[in-house]
Amino acid sequence: MTRPLPSPDTAPAAPSLDRLVALVATDMAAVNQIILDRMQSPVALIPQLASHLIAAGGKRLRPLITLAAAQLCGYQGTRHQKLAACVEFIHTATLLHDDVVDDSLLRRGAASANAIFGNKSSVLVGDFLFSRAFQLMVEDGSLRVLAVLSEASAVIAEGEVHQLLTTGDLATTEAQYLEVIGAKTAVLFAAAAEVGAVVADRPEDEIQALRRFGTNLGVAFQLIDDALDYAASEAALGKTVGDDFREGKVTLPVILAYARGNAEERAFWHRTIEDLDQTDADLANAQALIEKYGTVRETVARARTVGDAAKAELARFPDIAIRSSLMEAIDFAVSRGY
Repeated sequence: MTRPLPSPDTAPAAPSLDRLVALVATDMAAVNQIILDRMQSPVALIPQLASHLIAAGGKRLRPLITLAAAQLCGYQGTRHQKLAACVEFIHTATLLHDDVVDDSLLRRGAASANAIFGNKSSVLVGDFLFSRAFQLMVEDGSLRVLAVLSEASAVIAEGEVHQLLTTGDLATTEAQYLEVIGAKTAVLFAAAAEVGAVVADRPEDEIQALRRFGTNLGVAFQLIDDALDYAASEAALGKTVGDDFREGKVTLPVILAYARGNAEERAFWHRTIEDLDQTDADLANAQALIEKYGTVRETVARARTVGDAAKAELARFPDIAIRSSLMEAIDFAVSRGY
């Protein structure tokens, strides 16, 4: 049982990343070459496994944000290219580790690296990519950049551990949930945007505005991810629908449905989420309860509100093409079906 997300109140043309991609295409070509160069190793399994994940595609939204932020701030050099590659390496490493923790079999519509190469290889290659990211940070030579990206790496790890602790715990509050997604997802978006302004040597208020933009974009992005796990089609999502439910993850759609449910419905959530005692029919039952209480729609509405906050942070910057493309990227993140 799958249910489409509510149609966004937008113009007929769906928001996309196409304009953003076009505006940073030259820089992104350089980033892709850096990624290819830096994932090489005489240990054959490392480039083989890393190539598998990178070849699976993905929007590369985080490095796009770094490149766009630098362009928005008028930066003319090339430092942002290595830093965008660094951001992508951090993200890719976390994906490898996450799929092992979650025992995921699909990633971007293809078999996950751990499904093909095994958990041990995936964890160790993730460590390799983290190391490559730190090499790129050091090569940049800026202590401010190193502080931003290393702090983000530490917070992401904390967020993943925090999520592990809240898994299966229906006492998790909305505040705790938001703290988890702020750490495990939003902090890398924030750092990606911030370093783009740092390399451009912009005033602190602009640096912090871009950091807040990234934070809000990241929160909106994760809210939609969590809504899609109950509402998307598997083909569109590129991973197994209902993974969060099967793993007992307590996301906002569940938190709201549990809070609004009657005693029988709460007993259902306790059995399926806390006890992980699930039958084949339980995902459909969970989706029905989420539909009954409108919690996917509410999660999407909250993502739109956070997206509007991200747009507000861009208002202080010149009204140029790259700013418009970042505005559209926010709309894309909120309205996407995958």
